[in-house]
Amino acid sequence: MDIKLSPKVTLYHAHHSTCSQKVRIALAEKGIEFESVIVDLANKGHLTPEYLAINPNGVVPTLVHNGATIVDSSVIIEYLDEVFDGPSLLPADPVARAKVRAWMRFLEEVPTYAVRVPSFNKAFLGRFEGMSNDEFQESQADVRPLRKHFYRKMSENGFGAEAVQESLDQMTLTCSRMQKALQDGPWLAGEDFSLADVVAAPLIDRMADLGLDDIWTTDFPLVEDWFQRMKARPTYDIAIYAGARLSETHQIRELAAKV
Repeated sequence: MDIKLSPKVTLYHAHHSTCSQKVRIALAEKGIEFESVIVDLANKGHLTPEYLAINPNGVVPTLVHNGATIVDSSVIIEYLDEVFDGPSLLPADPVARAKVRAWMRFLEEVPTYAVRVPSFNKAFLGRFEGMSNDEFQESQADVRPLRKHFYRKMSENGFGAEAVQESLDQMTLTCSRMQKALQDGPWLAGEDFSLADVVAAPLIDRMADLGLDDIWTTDFPLVEDWFQRMKARPTYDIAIYAGARLSETHQIRELAAKV
């Protein structure tokens, strides 16, 4: 992968990365054209010296704009909203902006982490077949600058039962909070669509794609209503396009967990 700084907007991303998806949603909502560079995560394209030179965290996405490199997906979407014309994705009122940012922090700390557990156990374990645990730790965990310890919490057989249950509990908490907020909706921060919705959408989409939408469809119906409104936005299919969901490119397994 030949990486060069460009005067244009360039996005280094992956099709099914939820963090990449939220940046693509923001780009679409703002009407920003960009050069797309796909990073091959399965073959560790995000861990090459060339990519690490622009993003030392070794994760996607990375945005390059007018020679400036912006990393961290939530930082990127705030940057896009500040720098580019188009509909504002943050409210003008400072208190309302604080509400959106509080949602963003919660979504980053709780469900963003939680969705990785079922994603690995249901979709990614095929990559590690035939590996011993030592081989897995050496080839998958130890090479990662930012997520080494996340990978060390699992083995070649995925995450254990306790981690799976924690993930499901965290998603239930997330949906419970969304349900309460959406009583004042139609969007997470109230009347206006915002970056809070941008961050939440790929996470809910991923859980639905993995067949885990029963977390909210029965007990938290406002979350399902919100999700349908989200998918009906004309920008949604631009950002989460055909081939961007795991079920389209991976075999989805039962939510197995080693004991």
